[in-house]
Amino acid sequence: MKRLKIMPIFGTRPDAVKMAPLVKELERHPVIEPVVCVTAQHRQMLDQVLNIFQIKPDIDLDIMLERQTLEQVAARTLDRLSAVLEKEKPDMVLVHGDTSTCFISSLAAFYKQIPIGHVEAGLRTFDKYSPFPEEMNRKLTGALADLHFAPTASNKANLLNEGINPYKIYITGNTVIDAMQTTVKNDYVFNSSEMRSINLEGKRVIAVTAHRRENLGSPLEQICLALNDITDSYDDVCVIYAVHLNPAVRETVFRVLGSNPKVHLIDPLDVQDMHNLMARSFIIMTDSGGLQEEAPALGKPVLVLRKETERPEAVEAGTVKLAGIERGRIKALASQLLDDPAEYERMAKAVNPYGDGKASGRIVNAILYEFGVINEKPAEF
Repeated sequence: MKRLKIMPIFGTRPDAVKMAPLVKELERHPVIEPVVCVTAQHRQMLDQVLNIFQIKPDIDLDIMLERQTLEQVAARTLDRLSAVLEKEKPDMVLVHGDTSTCFISSLAAFYKQIPIGHVEAGLRTFDKYSPFPEEMNRKLTGALADLHFAPTASNKANLLNEGINPYKIYITGNTVIDAMQTTVKNDYVFNSSEMRSINLEGKRVIAVTAHRRENLGSPLEQICLALNDITDSYDDVCVIYAVHLNPAVRETVFRVLGSNPKVHLIDPLDVQDMHNLMARSFIIMTDSGGLQEEAPALGKPVLVLRKETERPEAVEAGTVKLAGIERGRIKALASQLLDDPAEYERMAKAVNPYGDGKASGRIVNAILYEFGVINEKPAEF
């Protein structure tokens, strides 16, 4: 039997973390020929993940430019990927989530009439400008995709409301939970020298990431001021903020927080370091989508530094609260968790709605089923 040529395409660190276990699962199947293509939309942070998971791309488009615009990412991806698809002629491409790489790769595959599988499909905020451009990236990808791998039942409901064929939607759980089974370790030693230099003994650690485009400027300043307020109020609290490399992020963060001795501003961590920092933290504060899924798997309450989330399951389950971008509200919600053990336990022990570590296997089996390799439709998460 001819092997199925499946091409995973990804380009950012979050994409890579979530696609890595799927790539490994594809490699285990003798009937599948995986051809891994990366755009390198984020060069340095992508390479960290590839090294950790020992993935060597077959094709590297290397599109990243310094201070690149959305238009440049789109144009360079579409132009370079077109020739790759023409040459490789995969049976299906797999894209992930909501990045520009995801949408533009889907568009390129559509132009070549190549089937598209969308991993982490169906997430919605219903505000096309928040998060920007991610909300429209995932909606447009959903319109182009042939198979939709939705992490949760509510993601599937969003797709059904948009008229997607119900027989082409599979509820799989989220592949990030698969990835975390291999990254978090009790005896872990941090790769980052910055992390190794921080004494966490006797400290309640707040791990922070905040860098989304819509939070740049005044919202990010409000977030940073709230962190100053929190550390001023608690002697045993320290903040570890992994600061994105975007100069617009770093200017605000270092200006507002740089002189606070209880705030450690460090460079972005590789995925293993980040997962293990989260495991040792008391609270996670983030505007990232992925951390909203990862932290509940570790029993860590999450305060989301945004006004809305495309992951309402975590809010409903009680693992996540929307803290918004106002200084006073962020401080108040953090203080509630720091002061009230019952409230902390309620959030920490809520059931993670995002997966059981078997999402990649479900996705591969769904592909095999759709191509007629296996006869039984895989069970859903």
